[in-house]
Amino acid sequence: MTTTSKTAAVGPPASGRKPIRLRVHRAWFVAAVTFVTIIGAAAFRAVPGLFIDPLNEEFGWSRGTIGAAVSVNLALYGLTAPFAAALMDRYGIRRVVAVALTVIAAGSGATVWMTAAWQLMLCWGLLVGLGSGSMALAFAATVTNRWFTERRGLVSGILTAASASGQLIFLPLLSWIVDRYSWRPAAVTVALAALAVVPFVWLLLHDHPADIGQKPYGAKEFVPKPAPVPGAARRTLTVLASAARTGPFWLLAGTFAICGASTNGLIQTHFVPASHDHGMPITTAASLLAVIGVFDVVGTVASGWFTDRFDARRLLAVYYALRGVSLLFLPLLLAPSVHPPMLLFIVFYGLDWVATVPPTLALCREHYGDDSPIVFGWVLASHQVGAAIVAFVGGLARDAFGSYDVVWLASGALCAAAALMALVIRKRPVVLTAS
Repeated sequence: MTTTSKTAAVGPPASGRKPIRLRVHRAWFVAAVTFVTIIGAAAFRAVPGLFIDPLNEEFGWSRGTIGAAVSVNLALYGLTAPFAAALMDRYGIRRVVAVALTVIAAGSGATVWMTAAWQLMLCWGLLVGLGSGSMALAFAATVTNRWFTERRGLVSGILTAASASGQLIFLPLLSWIVDRYSWRPAAVTVALAALAVVPFVWLLLHDHPADIGQKPYGAKEFVPKPAPVPGAARRTLTVLASAARTGPFWLLAGTFAICGASTNGLIQTHFVPASHDHGMPITTAASLLAVIGVFDVVGTVASGWFTDRFDARRLLAVYYALRGVSLLFLPLLLAPSVHPPMLLFIVFYGLDWVATVPPTLALCREHYGDDSPIVFGWVLASHQVGAAIVAFVGGLARDAFGSYDVVWLASGALCAAAALMALVIRKRPVVLTAS
């Protein structure tokens, strides 16, 4: 279909009658499907912290060994993201996401038969890591960039919050399953949750507004669907090479690496076993982690709203500084039972969990334009590399020192460094010379 015919599809009919207009733009339905998809896929992210103690008890694997498998998962989650963004440009969002969910289901389901640590690396590290990387925040960035020209900060905040919502839904359920029936039924639950979302993606997730003859939300003119971009891997690496010649890329990658280290790598992986070390039941600790997810939804959506109105650099500096302060107090708060100061930490940390994503996305768009989803994919890769390092080092620290105290304190100091890095990102846009 040509651009002219597509434009006619959104213009007034030949009869002269006024077209019937939907009160809600179709972009919001696509965002809703994306939100549900990310929620369904978030089940796998709720599992690693719950499996550390059961796998240690059943197989005798050290926390460092289990942490290494989690670190492979987290690293691949990030390193796959920029290539997935390019693959979405080549093959479409729907195909890439449907395949990714199937790979996640296969990897999680296969863990029930594992008997050796290398199989954990293969199933949970490699397969789930590759699948989850294709479902990373680059997916949300691609949907936002294609379907919205206004309210991008708000939408990116809502879609980022979907991961926390999935954590909220699945963490209490999975912790109850692990506590009552062991870890294998929990792994099967993750596989089934991923598979359940595939039909919704295939039937309801449109690749581009032009597919249904509409303009992006807030656009003044019809935007034709771009032709598929061949050479996804080459384009991904070319964009990286261009972005790597600019200062903002390294500052964004550095701050986001610290973000990953202090969230996915630290709290999401080690909070439950660390709380269990202090006598807290696993189900209670998992419920606290789920409460973080509740407030993360509020914090991330609010951050998207703030990003549409305030300087993204200053927002990042505030978020990282507050996160660092909260981590410095955490060693003093862990106890066998939940008390008010711990609840205050959970609320405070939850509001700040991934509030960093909307302003980071905004800065990528400001500096890198149409290539921003791929650039953000590489920035996200640094996020997951930071998470992978701390997931592994945190397990080693626990084996070596018998506690996680040194890890909490070091992460707090890193967050302070991230706050300073955010403030020195310059505002002048950088134009990439190749893509």
